[in-house]
Amino acid sequence: MRAKVLIIEDEIELAQLESLYLNKEGIETKHVIYAEEGLALLKENTFDLVLLDINLPGIDGFEFLTKFRQISQTPVIIVSAREADEDIIMGLGIGADEFVIKPFAPKVLVARVRAIIRRENAKNQENNVSSIKFDDFELIDDSYCLKKAGSIISIPIKEFEILSFLVKNAGKTYSTQEIYDKIWEQEYGDISAVTVYIQRLRKKIEQDYHEPRYIKTVRGKGYYFEKERLDEKKQN
Repeated sequence: MRAKVLIIEDEIELAQLESLYLNKEGIETKHVIYAEEGLALLKENTFDLVLLDINLPGIDGFEFLTKFRQISQTPVIIVSAREADEDIIMGLGIGADEFVIKPFAPKVLVARVRAIIRRENAKNQENNVSSIKFDDFELIDDSYCLKKAGSIISIPIKEFEILSFLVKNAGKTYSTQEIYDKIWEQEYGDISAVTVYIQRLRKKIEQDYHEPRYIKTVRGKGYYFEKERLDEKKQN
């Protein structure tokens, strides 16, 4: 697999281990210690994925990710010894695609990296419906863009993918497990991430996220997108 991964990690030996295993898979790596250096590199270079530690000298991983999501939707896997639910929810909530807790099996990390890169490459080659409209919103698939009344709304990849999946299957109810399986496409992981992302989506698109008009909950079953909100005459 030909790809480039940026590792932002202040534990040099761990970064070297990650690089070793990724390089064996044909994945090129670049390592930096400081998040500030990582941001500078990412503004000037293209990477397929970022491996990000949280506890970094200078700005921490959370601050880095918040800034990075303002300029890019490149996939990010947080790799951290912090295992509190609050940290995991925070990381996923501000745009991480995965959260891997240290210590970890290097081969498992590589498998997750490969799965995400493979999925992103496949999506770039798909020729899906290019634009779907609902009320003042427009969902543009090929550019992972969400607009409201013509203005772009900043939205992480995972939020976009969940919204796109529900919109394309409007009226059908999916459990959190079914949504996780479809979007993350992996055997292991925390399905509570689905709830986190849907909550964040509602805050972006609903007038009152406590009383959603678009993404609705069926108690005990899951979520669905309200089909009547789609402007079927305006599909491109």
